[in-house]
This record gives sequence, structure tokens and C-alpha cells, in this order.
Amino acid sequence: MKTMTKTINRGPVSMLPVRHAAPGPSTAGVEALLASATREVLLMTALSRGGREPIGAIRRIDQENVRRGVRYRVVVPDSTRTEPVLATRLGALALAGADARTVPEVPTDALVIDGTVVVLPVDRTAGGATASTAVFRLPSVVTTTVELFERVWPTAVPFTASDLPNTAELNLKERELLTLLSAGCTDESAAARMNCSVRTVRRMVSTIMDRLGARSRFQAGAKAADRGWLMERAG
Repeated sequence: MKTMTKTINRGPVSMLPVRHAAPGPSTAGVEALLASATREVLLMTALSRGGREPIGAIRRIDQENVRRGVRYRVVVPDSTRTEPVLATRLGALALAGADARTVPEVPTDALVIDGTVVVLPVDRTAGGATASTAVFRLPSVVTTTVELFERVWPTAVPFTASDLPNTAELNLKERELLTLLSAGCTDESAAARMNCSVRTVRRMVSTIMDRLGARSRFQAGAKAADRGWLMERAG
């Protein structure tokens, strides 16, 4: 049987049967898979700042999944703790209810959905970013990936919202508000999603605009995006 050896760092992680892999999904395709989750999502990723990698991004759909009861366990590198943009993204997910942990080095990127679907990288760019992925539903591949995750999990250190670096420029509520408004929510709907008053939302917007030196909400959104303050969305 034709096999593929996935080699990361010090040696092979697993032997995966290529003929059981579906073509890799786009970022939007991964979001569609995540939207179908009903029980648990396991995410192990090097977590790129760009956030456009199909596996390694932390997106709004992840927060939405957590809020509707999907259990999330996330493993990222220790270096995330000192990188304000990445730490803020991870902290926002932890604040929503995800169980996040860090390790010195993540062995490979992997996404497991409901213990039945696995998304793995099959090719990388020269810079190490995921160039293409494959979707696996073969039970043996799912089991192997879950076993790898479960070996890493007990050695990882918990990450909570309180672990955000002091250099993070927004608190998590402000960042959540920016993300909702950038997605087209009105002040009223954002207030309802955040369980606060419309007056509070408008006061937060004013504070954010002052901090950014923005003269309009549009300008504030553009400046926030430039700083990496917005949750990544499907392209």
C-alpha cells in the first residue's frame, strides 16, 4: 500500500495512507467542517500570525462553536505567550470557554473534528507555512492523530486569559467588540452577543477610536486590522 511519511522535527510522526485522503480544503472549507462539529475539536498548531493557514488559524467560528457547546482543546507553542497578537487570539478563545495549553514545540499541525475527521498538512512553503492539506476519515488515521494529541496534552501548560502579555493593546472584550462590528453587527446586535448594554458598546467604541487615533469607525476598523486585532475570517 502506498504510504506517506509525515516527518516533523526529529522524526516521522505517522504513516498515513494517501489513497484515503480527500483533496485538501481551502480556509473556507475548513470553516465549513468546523461548523459541522457537534462534540469536540482538537487543534494542535504552530499558530501563524497571518492566520490564513487552513489548519493553524483561530477564527470566529471557533468562538461560536465553543459558545454553542462544542468542546475545544488547543495546543500551541510556548512562544505564543509573549506574542501579543497571537496571545490575544488564544486568550479570546480561552475566555469563550476553550481549554488551551502550550508546549515548547508543537510536533505537527493537526485538526480533529468529532473524532471522525482529520485535517493534516501535506506540503509546506519554504517559510514553513501550510501550502496544502488533506482530509482523512479513515479510523486508523483518526486514531493515530488523536493518540499523538493525547501524548502531548498532559505535558502542556494551561493558558488562560490572565496569561495575556502586558504588551497586548486591547482587552478581550474590546477585541471581541471589534470583531463583531467588523463582521457587520450593529451596536444593538453586538451588545446582545456580548451581554451588555448598547451604551456600553458605544463607550467602548469611543475608547478604541481614541486609542487608535481614528476619526471614524471605518478608519478604526482599518487600523485595527493592520495591527492584527481582528479575528481572522474566511477569505
